[in-house]
Amino acid sequence: MLTTLALAAVTNAAHALPSSFATGTTIYDPERAYSGYVLFPGGDRKTHLIDMNGNEVHRWAFEGFPPVPLSPEQADGDKGRLLVQRERVDTLPEHASPGNGLTNASVAEVDWDGEVHWHWGSQASPVYQHHDLRRLPNGNTLVMTAEMRELNGFDYEVIDNGLVEVDPEGEVVWKWMTGDHLGEMGFSDAGLRSLKASKDPDFLHFNTAVPLGPNRWFEAGDERFKPDNILVNSRNANVTFIVDRDSDEIVWRIGPEFPALSLNGELGREIDQTVGSHDTHLIPEGLPGAGNLLIFDNQGNAGFPPARQGFFSSSRVIEVNPTTNEIVWQYTGSQSGRSPYTFYSAFISSARRLPNGNTLIDEGQNGRLFQVTPDGEIVWEYVSPFFGKSMPGDDYVTNQTYRAELLDYDWAPAGTPRDETPVTPDCERYVAAPGCMPEG
Repeated sequence: MLTTLALAAVTNAAHALPSSFATGTTIYDPERAYSGYVLFPGGDRKTHLIDMNGNEVHRWAFEGFPPVPLSPEQADGDKGRLLVQRERVDTLPEHASPGNGLTNASVAEVDWDGEVHWHWGSQASPVYQHHDLRRLPNGNTLVMTAEMRELNGFDYEVIDNGLVEVDPEGEVVWKWMTGDHLGEMGFSDAGLRSLKASKDPDFLHFNTAVPLGPNRWFEAGDERFKPDNILVNSRNANVTFIVDRDSDEIVWRIGPEFPALSLNGELGREIDQTVGSHDTHLIPEGLPGAGNLLIFDNQGNAGFPPARQGFFSSSRVIEVNPTTNEIVWQYTGSQSGRSPYTFYSAFISSARRLPNGNTLIDEGQNGRLFQVTPDGEIVWEYVSPFFGKSMPGDDYVTNQTYRAELLDYDWAPAGTPRDETPVTPDCERYVAAPGCMPEG
């Protein structure tokens, strides 16, 4: 469906937008898109499930940072359960923002109707979860946390990111803190000086913590890729690494230093400069590209010292072989026949491989979700109509979407509606839409 939303007070310092634009599903080719439900957190601080035509088929009155779908095997046979944020703290600590987790008191497992089946944290004992949480195969939950901490060599308190495994009874059974492993992250002396001189409490700003899961590298004998090991990404430091669950050591990494960026360079080149990336993960078994690293490379400001970026403010999605560090697939705006800067999100965002080889991309700062073929053709596009304020006292609203995930239809309870009507852009109104642009 196509709707037009007039925005009276939307500001976006990183990327200029028109004051009114289409929302909802703007493009849908059922023949080439992979169809299912799409789950994402809205700018309204609620969690939404839509069909391919953009119809909202369900809503949870909980924030998701991110909302994490659970399989029936993980949820006592129940369909439609999620991990979510349960509540914000009543009194915000210093430096608190939704982006660093210091606003969040607790996390919970909720069912289709919003009933809480498990939770961890409270107003009296907040857990400060942010950016990631996962249900583990053993039934425990992996939570990315934040806490204020003094570190040697820093003359200010930092927000230290932690990885915490908590059991169903709420007991912490494993904990890993970033500040204890700075020396393993590959910083040069100049990089460490720049990091300390930044005076930024949220100095590393982690945004991914995900178990590797079964993968071909481990099956081939590479112990660094043990399925229980945790892949972690630091948005601010431009470094991605694997934490070994047995030794607590960092056993693999890319960054923080890279060759200069070549936005549309040849495939097979060594991974070049990522800046502020998000949703870094190994493509799961059974999907095209399984075992490769998929990265939404924002090309937003980041790095110690700040990384040199390309001429255009433009993002990319790259698929990387983690044993050779070679880029084997990439998507930029150019792959869709557009200028590179037509695809850009300086922060948040995600990319997920789909069973038919397409990739679902969340251009988060603009609330734009779209699906591309391996050649970069857009076969589904949706712009979120869910606007809101991320913090009390904000004088602007956004439709930003932190992360998006496509779910097969049988994830939801039986009878959940869906529509698969093709959507073709109105070329008289949307000249720049795929299939509408004039030749020459």
